[in-house]
Formats: sequence, structure tokens, C-alpha cells
Amino acid sequence: MLRTRSVRFSAGSVMLRPGSALLPVLLLLGFGCSVSEARDSDLSSVTCGSLVKLLNTRHNVRLHSHDVKYGSGSGQQSVTGVDAADDANSYWQIRGVGPGRPCARGTPVKCGQQLRLTHMKTGRNLHSHHFTSPLSNNQEVSAFGERGEGDDLDVWAVQCDGEHWERDDSVRLRHVGTDVFLSVTGETYGHPIRGQREVHGMSSPGPHALWRTMEGVFIQPSAEPIRHDEL
Repeated sequence: MLRTRSVRFSAGSVMLRPGSALLPVLLLLGFGCSVSEARDSDLSSVTCGSLVKLLNTRHNVRLHSHDVKYGSGSGQQSVTGVDAADDANSYWQIRGVGPGRPCARGTPVKCGQQLRLTHMKTGRNLHSHHFTSPLSNNQEVSAFGERGEGDDLDVWAVQCDGEHWERDDSVRLRHVGTDVFLSVTGETYGHPIRGQREVHGMSSPGPHALWRTMEGVFIQPSAEPIRHDEL
């Protein structure tokens, strides 16, 4: 039976998918934790506060960002798709859209819910706006803000079937401010990010706009008393 590692910490517990090697990430995020085992089938929903990689199922690339700015358009931090499964620049944290609409840590994300995706390494949010993307002439997608705080163009709505976003579902992410879908259509960059794919916004919710969670830390609520253990 497939098994994952369950890590308990002061806000609840997390599920590490096999091969994710994310205990160092938990330490970077400041979580003291202890490790136990749990079945993968125990927990299936994508939850608020989780740290995930998102795979575009049509082009088999993971949503990625890095401290490289666009040379045109907005000049903001670029967002791309990468083939590598083990790149630490592909982790995004699922967060609420602001104080009035929180996303309580460990609660399942509902289909239709609005959220922000914050890039782990740079602290900038997945963002879009009315700039033209550099390769395909679709709508530019960038990473924007500082320390997880940007503006109202950082908000995305999850489109999925059923009640909650399940970890094995293919979902669409619709940009609330401009009504485009996070997409990849295969255009490839040259230097300095050679081989990476353009990520952009498209008005059509077609097969280029389907994403699925892959490696990650899936946070779950805990019914046990709060504890703070050291590794």
C-alpha cells in the first residue's frame, strides 16, 4: 500500500507525498515537528496552508518562478513551466485572499473558492494583468508583491467538480480580476531561462489550462491538543 509521511506540528499535521524531501522546507518555514506514518488514502483534499507543486497535465511541466524579471511587459518576476520534478523553485503555498476572507490552515479548499498562491522562495504571489505575454501574445502571468502581500490581481478561483479540490483532480485556475485561465501552450524561452515554458492567461478554459497537485506538504487539521516538538 502506498504510504506517505505524516508530520505533526503546532497547527495540526502535514502529509508528505513520496519523494518530496520536504522536511528541510518545514524547517525553513519555522515549523518544529515530529514524524510518523500514515496511509495516502487517509487524506485526499488540497488544504489551505499547503505547500504544493502544480503540474500542467497537457504539457507535463510544473508551475515555476525565480528571481528573473521579464524583459518586456510589466518587468515583474517571471513565471514559467519546468520539466524537472525536483526544482525547489516550483513550490507554492495556498493562502486566503485577505483578512476579510481567510483560508484557515488545514481546511479543504472548496471548488469555486478564491485564493492566492505565494511562491515559497521569493514570497511573491501568482499574478496577472493586462500586459501581453512575451512569446505567445496571450496575457502575461507574473509573480508580484513582497512577503506574500500584493494586490487584488493576485486572486485566483479554483474550478473543479464536486465539493472540494481533491489532490488527484485536474482543475483550472481562473484569474478573478481579468477572467483568464492559467495556461501553458508550449512556447519555450531561450537565454537566460532556456528550455522553460511560457505560462500565461487565456480566455478559453481548454485542455492547456488543466493543473494537478504533485509533490508537496498537505496540511491537515488536528483534533489532538496543540504540541510543538523538535525533530
